[in-house]
Amino acid sequence: MRRFYNEFVESFRIALSQIRANKMRSILTALGVIIGIVAVTLMGTAIRGIDTGFQNSLSMLGDDVVYVQKWPWMDVEDWWNYANRPNVKPQDAEKLNRIINETPNSLLDVAVPVVARSTSVKRGDAKLSAVFTIGTNGDYARITAAEYREGRLFNDTEANSGREVCVLGYDVAEALFPNASPLDQTVMIGNHPFLVIGVFAKQGEFLGMFSFDNQTIIPLLAFQKYFGTRRGAELRVKIVDKNRVNDAKEELVGAMRRVRGQLPGERDNFSLNEQQAFKAQLEPVKAGIAFAGLFITGLSLFVGAIGIMNITFVSVKERTKEIGTRKALGARRRSILMQFLIEAVSICLIGGTVGMVVSFGLFTIVSKLAPSFPAQFSPDLVLVSMTVSVVTGIVSGFAPAWGASRLDPVVALRYE
Repeated sequence: MRRFYNEFVESFRIALSQIRANKMRSILTALGVIIGIVAVTLMGTAIRGIDTGFQNSLSMLGDDVVYVQKWPWMDVEDWWNYANRPNVKPQDAEKLNRIINETPNSLLDVAVPVVARSTSVKRGDAKLSAVFTIGTNGDYARITAAEYREGRLFNDTEANSGREVCVLGYDVAEALFPNASPLDQTVMIGNHPFLVIGVFAKQGEFLGMFSFDNQTIIPLLAFQKYFGTRRGAELRVKIVDKNRVNDAKEELVGAMRRVRGQLPGERDNFSLNEQQAFKAQLEPVKAGIAFAGLFITGLSLFVGAIGIMNITFVSVKERTKEIGTRKALGARRRSILMQFLIEAVSICLIGGTVGMVVSFGLFTIVSKLAPSFPAQFSPDLVLVSMTVSVVTGIVSGFAPAWGASRLDPVVALRYE
């Protein structure tokens, strides 16, 4: 064991001395590995960032909320069938809640009506267009995980009386009240005055398509009074146990058919939507990114491995007499094999380390330029990158190292 340790230390010393003696050649050889490691790290960072952003977005939708809507969250072939469905009405929530309350051990907690449209919001000369305005009732607090920067949501009394009160999204409040508190101030939502009673904390965007901070929440009756509900509504149904979503959906289908007065055998004239629909759409995107990343990574590492193999063969040729001398003096095959393997692995580790530094630098730049993208540079990526570097060095250096260890000392000493 001690002899093996001494051989390893000696081989490591010789390998490092050869790398120092041929600095430029070693750097150029490691370039392919550097590019490969950068590709591995950035691919992993991108995929993790997409996953994190997606999970954050879904948490805003609520993983224990099912959406009852006219249209499904997916492409449909029989478009006409869905277009002819009756709209979901806000009053359907009252009927559904009555059924939920009458059902023993129901898996459904509460149904909340939600109507929405894009409106303008202004205060004095400051005006915002295309603000997502939601009309709902006091139960909305039970289905959202949003926190409040200040203030509160309207209560049941305010909602049931249709009071002109509102809660502003973070960006709306910042734009209209940049240096003051919006509480107890009046804003014009679609040319109608509303008293601000709350401001949401910053929530971010949903998959880069919709900002939860660019919205206002008003009582449903006030929404119906000023904007109407001819476009229909949606019901957001909170389930009791999110581990039993499928069972809850089955119960919800039966309850909604009763609300709609559908007969047995009739096709459902509503859709139940949940997070899984978005997950199903995101998987092909993630798979495409992963495939492209793996292809680029594999190509870069393959080129780097060929370069390392080539330079190791050259090193063996240059040091053939040295190998012959060492073997003539009693060096074992494993010592020669270990020497060139360590040299190849060392070059790869140097390339891997430089690649990690470059990747971290690019990660920092991206984080500064795009702070909304939830990129993550985790220790797992460092471990994977270093493992890839070592494996690349072993695979690419084994053939020339094996050839060096098998050289006949007599032939090697006579080599010109």
